[in-house]
This record gives sequence, C-alpha cells and structure tokens, in this order.
Amino acid sequence: MLNRRGALAGVALTAAGLYCSPAKAIVIPPPGFSLHQDKLDGYLFFVPENWLPVTTSGNDIFYRNPRNVNENLFVDVSSPSSSNFSTVEDLGPPEEAAKRTLNQYLEELMSTRIGVRRTGEILSADKRTGPDGKEYYDIQVRVRSYASRNQLAAYPGDRAASQELEWERRYLTVLGAANKRLYQFRLQTADNTFETGADKLLNIAQSFRCKEVVV
Repeated sequence: MLNRRGALAGVALTAAGLYCSPAKAIVIPPPGFSLHQDKLDGYLFFVPENWLPVTTSGNDIFYRNPRNVNENLFVDVSSPSSSNFSTVEDLGPPEEAAKRTLNQYLEELMSTRIGVRRTGEILSADKRTGPDGKEYYDIQVRVRSYASRNQLAAYPGDRAASQELEWERRYLTVLGAANKRLYQFRLQTADNTFETGADKLLNIAQSFRCKEVVV
C-alpha cells in the first residue's frame, strides 16, 4: 500500500502529464523537468532540468545535482542473457526485495578503510501499479557510515570506541520488469536534506517506468 506522501506524488505526476492514456505517444514532463527516454533498453523518467548527465560514471545513464553533491540517480538494467523476469513479483514480496536491495547497497558501499562501519535500515517497501499497468516496487533505505577518529589504534575495540557518524544517506529505489529484464532506478540524497525536497525526489523516482521493446 502506498503511503500518503506516495499517493500525493502520484497525483502530482498525473497532473504533470505522465499518467496519460496508453493511446497517447507523448509524455509531457512537468515544469522544471526534462524527460529522459531510452528507447533501446525501454525505460523513461523525469529529471530536473538543472541536473547534469555524467558520462564518465561507468553507468548506462547517470545524472547528478550540480548544487548538491549528495544527490544523483542512475538506472541499472540486468543482462538479457542472465535474467528471465516476467514481473517484478518474481523477486518475491516487496519486503523481501527490500532486504536484497539493502544488502546490495551495503555490499557496494563496503569500505577497506580501517575503522569504518556501514549500517542500513529499510524505511519502506511498497508495491504499486504504474500508469502502464505494470507492477513496481518502491523501496526506501537509509545507510549510515561511521568512521573511527583513531584509525591507527592497535586494537579493533579502541577503534570502534572512537567511531562517529561521517555521513547518512537516503536511497530511493524503484524496481520493475520488462523484456525479461530487471530494471532498477536508484536515487541518492543526504538523509538530513530529504524532507525538504521529498516531494520532488519522490516525483522523480515514481516517474520511472520500463516498457517492452519492439525488436
């Protein structure tokens, strides 16, 4: 079930023109946003007009907010030769998918620095039906990084005792399936600034949709 904020985001997107009927070929982004559409892999989403594409990230597509170094987004699509997804529900219920998503973030953020510890928690995991009739999972997780002030301490216990919070991030993830592939839209922001821009960030995330590609 979508929470109230998620429902309001959906209303905003409907008014913006994303939730048009399938017969309409044109998707119109709301003021201040551009439409990013990948016709080859079959996905689209809205991105703020002032966000910049980063071509050196190694990702298929990556955008960052030039005014906030902690805000960025990208899309990851599974290989067609190694996946066979009919629907996002092939991952199990949203809660199970959220656990896998959190573990994926923690694994990717694992640090080799001495005295660094990363922790995470699932904030929400919901299923919704998009305007295209497809099922999507909306997942929010929070990840915290703690670093020791005394990384050269001889004993791990001493390093752990001096750990303090160095950053705290919120990750919005949307999971969908099309073309037998798993689509993962990922948006990152600093946790302490999320509430001030929550409506905009949720609108960006929930604008994502994947679709079948006609070969």
